[in-house]
Amino acid sequence: MDISINDIMVLLKDYSDNDKKKIKKAYEFAALAHNGQYRCSGEPYITHPLHVAKIVAELMPDADTICAALLHDTIEDCNVTYEDLKHEFGETVANLVDGVSKMSAFKFLSKKEQDLKYTRKVIIGSTKDIRTIIIKIPDKLHNMSTMKFKPKDRQVANAFEALHIFAPMANSIGAYNWKNELEDLSFQILEPDIFKDLSDRRNLFYEQNSALIKEVSDKIKMLLESNDVPCEIKSRVKNIYSIYKKTNEGNDFASIQDLLSIKIIVDELLDCYSAVHYVHREYNPLGNTFKDYIAHPKVNKYRALHSTVMVKDNVPFQMQIKTPNMDLVDDLGLCAYWGIYGHNGYKKMQKDLNKDFPLYSKIERFNEQYENDEDFIYHLEAELSPYKTFVYNSSGEIIELPYGSNVENYLTVVGINVDDVDYCTVNGKRVSLKQLLKNDDLVFVKKKDQRLVLQKWVLHSFLFLIYF
Repeated sequence: MDISINDIMVLLKDYSDNDKKKIKKAYEFAALAHNGQYRCSGEPYITHPLHVAKIVAELMPDADTICAALLHDTIEDCNVTYEDLKHEFGETVANLVDGVSKMSAFKFLSKKEQDLKYTRKVIIGSTKDIRTIIIKIPDKLHNMSTMKFKPKDRQVANAFEALHIFAPMANSIGAYNWKNELEDLSFQILEPDIFKDLSDRRNLFYEQNSALIKEVSDKIKMLLESNDVPCEIKSRVKNIYSIYKKTNEGNDFASIQDLLSIKIIVDELLDCYSAVHYVHREYNPLGNTFKDYIAHPKVNKYRALHSTVMVKDNVPFQMQIKTPNMDLVDDLGLCAYWGIYGHNGYKKMQKDLNKDFPLYSKIERFNEQYENDEDFIYHLEAELSPYKTFVYNSSGEIIELPYGSNVENYLTVVGINVDDVDYCTVNGKRVSLKQLLKNDDLVFVKKKDQRLVLQKWVLHSFLFLIYF
């Protein structure tokens, strides 16, 4: 696809003249540095940094981030040094470009060794400045979209890394759009036949239900607005890789409850609860599908009300009810902060990353623990694995557990001795310690009354003394 610097500049209408001048200068510098270089597709190399910078610019970030996206391959692939970039564009841009640049291949015995070291460098860099990963993921996205021009072995290696490292990293900062796109691009390379089958079935399902989607969307819009709840309605169909994971867990394709979703975007937070009230009056909700991610956000800041309802012809639709800012964060995660807080959104982004995202403190710990790059990546992949369960304690805090955990495992993680427990409930029902836990379960632990425990201990001790 043809692309030019004008495709980026048109997005920057609200930027200052100085910012625009700096971004244009970064483009000219990158174009000159990459002059004479071509991609495997035969396109001039500069098209790649332009595509990456356009994806980044759509987030409305600070000018330094866009400059770094345009320049991100200049140290790695051109005769450009860190000092050159620092002199021309400042320390921040130089640091960001250096953070996503591979080290010279001459320092490594193999391509694998170089790739492991590079991936580690980018991941560790993101704990210091999240903009590192925000540049790297679009870089990976554009590379994956043009992967057909690479040899098959490199396609598979890149797809595996994208699926198991960078898609989960996108998910970890709440960037669902990027996560979904990376997953599907990777899965299409790794399992082309399964991808095509599921894609055909999904497209057919959507076509068969497109009239119903419009009917339900129009009906909900009319219902809410007649009750003074202005709204915007969007529809969404689940991405291919997520469908694959559901079917791989034993779910029948047609029984996937969130295969089709309707987003209901309302003006204010209180309108979310009004909207779900009216939707439930019109359509019967399926049991245990209502989730309040506004009161209890997901680990990556996702907030919305979810409820799956049965519409006409027994087709399940998942309703996602949220405000415009929630929708922005739900699609882009921390990257949305620029759109909400302006060019200084990065500061709040980094603060929230360090405060609310435990993954990144674990990454720093792994970096200290594992000197070997392969060991580091192995433990990172395990940490990013989707096979985890997230439940809530009685205070509404999110507790992370290994997939397949039961109540007894939960007690171990939260540091409660089994002998101190009277009983436990999950979602309000008393359960045994062997009860398996699912995502979003609410776990309550009733401890024994320690006074009664002490009284029983004293009585037993007294009887023991009398008997002997």
